[in-house]
Amino acid sequence: MAAQQFCTFYVDQLFFGVKVLQVQEVIRSQFMTVVPQASSMVRGLMNLRGQIVTAIDLRRRLNLPDRDNWKPMNVVIQTDEGAVSLLVDEIGDVLEVSDDVLEPLPTTIQGKVKDVVTGVYKLEGRLLLVLDTTQVISVPDSIGKGKEDAAA
Repeated sequence: MAAQQFCTFYVDQLFFGVKVLQVQEVIRSQFMTVVPQASSMVRGLMNLRGQIVTAIDLRRRLNLPDRDNWKPMNVVIQTDEGAVSLLVDEIGDVLEVSDDVLEPLPTTIQGKVKDVVTGVYKLEGRLLLVLDTTQVISVPDSIGKGKEDAAA
């Protein structure tokens, strides 16, 4: 029986996981330089030991409300385009979960969340939403574009 390891985190009341092998590091809130005319989902750019990293605000990406005095954590992931930081509310643990509890996305999951989740793991008392990092970092140029759908 195969198993996967996930770096877990929370955004609002949602519990997400990203495969550990995709995670470069997890760090506290960092200074960011605002990018003029960028999507509101792009919170800014940060300098991570000389590497310029784009920070994607998962609250905004998922159409969740902003929080007052929010000090997000950074989950820095490796993508084909380089490192990208996902701004999250809180970091969870590294979990190892068996593939036999992986299920397709329930129809009850609505909104932007269903666009960026590939499946769920049923855990005791909660669901682990598996984040599709390629989808979550693709910041739409305009509402209604869905070229990724054609590839499915």
